[in-house]
Amino acid sequence: MTLFDSFSKSNNKFPGYAPLADRIRPLTLDDFVGQEHLVGQGKILRQIIESDKLYSMIFWGPPGSGKTTIARIIEVNTKNKFVSFSAVTSGIKQIKDVMDIASYEMKQNNIKTILFVDEIHRFNKAQQDAFLPFVENGTIILIGATTENPSFEINSALLSRCKVFIFNKLSEEDIIKLLNKALSNTENGLGSYNFKIEEEALRFIARFADGDARIAYNTLELAFNYFNSKEGLQRPVNSNILESIIQKKALLYDKNGEEHFNLISALHKSMRGSDADAAAYWTLRMIEGGEDPLYIIRRIVRFAAEDIGLADTNALTVALAAKESFEFIGPPEGFLAIIEAAIYCALAPKSNSLYKAYNNIMEDIKNYLSLPVPMHIRNAPTKLMKDVGYGNGYKYPHNYENAIVNQSYLPEKLKSKKYYMPTERGFEKILKERILKINEYKNKLPKD
Repeated sequence: MTLFDSFSKSNNKFPGYAPLADRIRPLTLDDFVGQEHLVGQGKILRQIIESDKLYSMIFWGPPGSGKTTIARIIEVNTKNKFVSFSAVTSGIKQIKDVMDIASYEMKQNNIKTILFVDEIHRFNKAQQDAFLPFVENGTIILIGATTENPSFEINSALLSRCKVFIFNKLSEEDIIKLLNKALSNTENGLGSYNFKIEEEALRFIARFADGDARIAYNTLELAFNYFNSKEGLQRPVNSNILESIIQKKALLYDKNGEEHFNLISALHKSMRGSDADAAAYWTLRMIEGGEDPLYIIRRIVRFAAEDIGLADTNALTVALAAKESFEFIGPPEGFLAIIEAAIYCALAPKSNSLYKAYNNIMEDIKNYLSLPVPMHIRNAPTKLMKDVGYGNGYKYPHNYENAIVNQSYLPEKLKSKKYYMPTERGFEKILKERILKINEYKNKLPKD
């Protein structure tokens, strides 16, 4: 066996003891499920793979979204040499060995080597630098897979030479489709066994997997092995049975149905009602039910602006920080940041003054349409515009005492309108006092 043989294209027949997730992995794009924006008919990544005109790429997406499977499909269908290893178990020596092999193949046989590196973000800067000259001269085509943002985890020089493809989390329907394929596949799946599972149980697995195909396959295989040994596959698997196997409740939660809106309404109203306990409960209830955590955060951000506003200027900051924290840490620890934001918003002083201002302004915009901008606050970048009166009479506040002038800024028809009317709660009490003082000072000044 030569050095290259040890890295050569793998045999795609899986041994019987291989996990279901590996046995069932598709080898063609037609069998691949998900990522339609990349591998659907006519999409860019599909064209690249089918034409075998590959270039260096980074696959970025959550676990179980199909990054490694696409690499396997490339391996099966390419005429180039294909080398695969994981950044978890490989070091600089293995990298140098592969580079030596790739250089030899290029010089002797004019064959490029495709190098697939799983979890490439785990390589340090020196290890990533080792790829750079070989990517630049075309000796290797680098395909890296990562769950982390490549902007932060991949060297900028290497990243600039790669096309980044973003993989989305698989939908619940995608997961169910994959599970049904595994159940019907008689060669590598469970199709040759009398294994039955109810539709609701499949949906429970799909919710539990949260977009990760490997988790879904592992759960299905766990149920199969349990029943094959305990009950001989005599009855269909239902949600209650799955609960006992994986020790997780199949919570009633349809992300597209009534319960979805009931629960998010419960969270919103709990925060509005200043009930921190209920806010925390409904937040975690949705998370455990399989809701997208970022959806919950988006609703909390909306609440911070709509129901708190300027009564507590930190509320919006905390809500947005929850998003950053969750994306940085990930589940399950990142869930704490979401609960923190929900509790903070529940306990913050409430005001819908911003929301009212928004609605009142929108009403006037609909009624009056495009009212002209007053001449004195128009921009006047040219002599002609100045000559016709653009900017004429504008008072620059910094040139006046306290940086305040008695000057109107709204269109003429809306001159006396007041949109933002703060409450007496929280920081808005200070803002209300500030508005009163500004108005009192303006009234003492000559009008424009």
